[in-house]
Amino acid sequence: MVRKPARMYRNLAKKAYTRREYMGGVPGSKVVQFDMGNLSENYPVELSIIVDEACQIRHTALEAVRISINRRLVKDVGRANFRLKLRTYPHHVLRENKQATGAGADRVSEGMRLAFGKPVGTAARVRAGQKIFSVWTSPQFAEKAKASLKGGTYKLPAPARIIEERVQTA
Repeated sequence: MVRKPARMYRNLAKKAYTRREYMGGVPGSKVVQFDMGNLSENYPVELSIIVDEACQIRHTALEAVRISINRRLVKDVGRANFRLKLRTYPHHVLRENKQATGAGADRVSEGMRLAFGKPVGTAARVRAGQKIFSVWTSPQFAEKAKASLKGGTYKLPAPARIIEERVQTA
């Protein structure tokens, strides 16, 4: 079966479908890590990706963004000079009514009868203005971290922007 395009799952059309204890065969999340970099250091600069529209972000897209940002940060800044955190979790289970195509498919497929769908993946449901990824770093690496986050926003299904916050140290 062909994977359907991500734009089919972007909109918040249905109620959240999250109770995994009642469903069988939910594929595991592709997201491997949620915290990366130097986790023990406190950094004065926080940069975050914020989505402008409410949407659903598939677990595959979250993992692609995470890999992209992390790879660029490690290359440009160094593993010991940042902390990267994914701030959402893909709870919502996506369903798909698989249709058979080709010769003789009319005898195999049931059409719209009992078209509840089978679980095909998971997605994170996000609100407008919610932080998706955050990077903490020192001021000399802030521009490079901002550039790596900017590269990650192109992989998200909704328009996003980057905000910078300075943390006051005592």
